[in-house]
Amino acid sequence: MGLDFSYNIAVAEELGNIRCGGIPMAIGVQASMATPALTRFGSHELKKQFLVPTIAGDFVACLGISEAGAGSDVANIKTTAVRKGDEYVINGGKMWITSGSQADWMCLLANTSEGPPHRNKSLICLPMNLPGIHVAKKIDKLGMKSSDTAQIFFEDVRVPCKNLIGEEGKGFTYQMLQFQEERLWGVAIALTPMETIIQETIEYTQQRKVFGQPVLHNQTVHFRLAELATEVELLRSLLHRAVALYVEGNDVTKFASMAKLKAGRLTREVTDSCLQFWGGMGFTSEVLVSRFYRDLRLMSIGGGTDETMLSIICKYMDILPRK
Repeated sequence: MGLDFSYNIAVAEELGNIRCGGIPMAIGVQASMATPALTRFGSHELKKQFLVPTIAGDFVACLGISEAGAGSDVANIKTTAVRKGDEYVINGGKMWITSGSQADWMCLLANTSEGPPHRNKSLICLPMNLPGIHVAKKIDKLGMKSSDTAQIFFEDVRVPCKNLIGEEGKGFTYQMLQFQEERLWGVAIALTPMETIIQETIEYTQQRKVFGQPVLHNQTVHFRLAELATEVELLRSLLHRAVALYVEGNDVTKFASMAKLKAGRLTREVTDSCLQFWGGMGFTSEVLVSRFYRDLRLMSIGGGTDETMLSIICKYMDILPRK
């Protein structure tokens, strides 16, 4: 699994060349977010039914974690899956579901008991064509326009208990493991867009003249671009270190959180600084920098907010105040 993930990270960096941010994100959900738990802990039957056609590209998968009142706070989800005979009856709703309006199945996290919030959750393979599943709306977003995002409700949805991934009550643990991969993948997907934006800004500011000289000749501009390029390379080094440790079987939650935090902030720095150097043209929809300005803003929110990353880092540093 580790070596496979290392390959996924390499692919993610290449996917950054696709200039519509939503497309790589949708692929990432399919490959590194909705399927890892099934790959590791799912039964042979579940893998044959859901994983094989997903890898083949015949199925679209989505991940059902976030809710209207529980985004980064995974422990606080309210959706329930109550066992009745050989079925689970699911009620509740999910929010911000990438590919949710077209998915064939969902890797659903739901409460399957009344126990402690970290031990009462399970992951379930949920076909999206079952009675009681309602795709309420396709959400109109600031960016990532090429990737659909949906709000979904469940009303007495019945699914066989055999669709349980791994053990009942282990869903939160499985999801936390998956978050390491998701966050590292998110960092990888942001590297090439940042490099592209910097390079296109260099080319544009070489051509654009203000007060008789290219904009790039201003020290404020070329020094700032050099700083940003340096920051991108530092982020790449942190990513590669974390991936190498992960492949060796180490817990890289702290490093993954650091990389995710830095990626979210750096994408904002790069896109904002570069857009400024494009002047009025940067405020139009005609140039790539304005699209990435919108698309990459998600990095500090999706997959765990900056504030959540800081809390995790503080926990691993043993400086988070105890309740």
